[in-house]
Amino acid sequence: MDEQNAVFHTEAPSPALEAPREVVLRYCAPEPQEVVERYLAPEQPSASDAKAPEAAPKAEPVYTPGIGAPGHKGTRGLWIFLSCICVLLIALIVLSVMHWNDIPRSRESERHGFSHDFDFSDYTAEAGAETTIDRYPTGGATRLRYAETHGSVLSIQDVYARVNPCTVTVATALPGGGAIIGTGVIFTPDGYILTNAHVIVGGEQCFVVLDNGVSYPDVKLVGYDEEKDLAVIKIDAHFLPTAEFGDSDALSVGDTVYAIGNPLGVELRGTLTDGIVSAINRDVSVDGVTMTLIQTNAALNNGNSGGPLINVYGQVVGINTMKMGSTSTVSVEGLGFAIPVSSAAWMVNDLIAYGEIRGEPILGISVLTAPVTLPTGETALRIAEIVPDGPGDKAGLQIDDCVVRADGDPIETLSDLLRARRRYCAGETLELEIDRDGERLTVGVTLEAAKKEG
Repeated sequence: MDEQNAVFHTEAPSPALEAPREVVLRYCAPEPQEVVERYLAPEQPSASDAKAPEAAPKAEPVYTPGIGAPGHKGTRGLWIFLSCICVLLIALIVLSVMHWNDIPRSRESERHGFSHDFDFSDYTAEAGAETTIDRYPTGGATRLRYAETHGSVLSIQDVYARVNPCTVTVATALPGGGAIIGTGVIFTPDGYILTNAHVIVGGEQCFVVLDNGVSYPDVKLVGYDEEKDLAVIKIDAHFLPTAEFGDSDALSVGDTVYAIGNPLGVELRGTLTDGIVSAINRDVSVDGVTMTLIQTNAALNNGNSGGPLINVYGQVVGINTMKMGSTSTVSVEGLGFAIPVSSAAWMVNDLIAYGEIRGEPILGISVLTAPVTLPTGETALRIAEIVPDGPGDKAGLQIDDCVVRADGDPIETLSDLLRARRRYCAGETLELEIDRDGERLTVGVTLEAAKKEG
């Protein structure tokens, strides 16, 4: 079957009938699958095939009654005249389209020549393949920030209207003509985009297509980390719509969430699915690396990688990264996973600043999880341990100091302190308000990156 005609046509052999088997309550879950799509570029015609020009796209013929209708025999001069008129009309149409920038490009032009290949067993780059996408300079003041508050609950239509314009198609060309198709989320007006590392790893060129069809063929790679499965890419643009990121720590099991992405590739791009949070802080092991993820039953399919998981307020709270796949013996449905935004923000900021993840920014202190009540009636967290020569030690903090505020916000729980710390990168200073035996102090702690093990 011609590969072009095989789009959206897949048939699986009917499973052989099996004898009844005992149903047991134990099974081995299949390995999670990264939700990407793979395309193969159509083969270029060889020199021997270039005997005749490529056929023009088919169009409905227009006939003038009695002239040029099928079977009509006109004079040679008439045919030449009509041919010239047709060429002139085609040229005018082409020039009009080229200069009418407000018309979104057609879906065919957005595909960059890629066609479907439904062999999902081969959708990523080869192990150890070098990523040669052109790099974008790191550094600067750009940061991914997430809101710790939210507005009112939105309808599903309003959620889609708010987030879909910020959701893009990411296509990574691989050596040899293949391509990986994933999704990304715009988080700055000048074109910083967050996606998964496995969407770009092994690529030699990257393309981005906006929801309105405008494409960017020369995407730059800011940085990526395969272990954390995060990547930041950059397009040369201005005044882009941006997603609002929310506090994933505020999610609870049962909360409604939505996903937007490109299931099965560009033909179905901008697909919205819904579900609930099935679990939070779910540890999932992939290739020996354990990731703490949000579990959801919102439908995720090949092509959704790097797309947004969205709360009911229209805030992106996760980056969709994988699904649990079925096997020949186990049928799996509704097991998708996303990287929590709250725990990933500092990693994204490291990628922007350094092109790699250097380590989580730390205060170098440990606090008691049970809060204490001060004579003033305020709640605080008592410092129980200070890392020698760590950031807190260098700043002059002492054991039994009570942290009353961080970054100006009251500290009542450990989550409050972690939330304040996550606003900053290593090298930046977090101000703490300390109660030391009834005396109030303001201490600036310069965060440092946690040393990587090994």
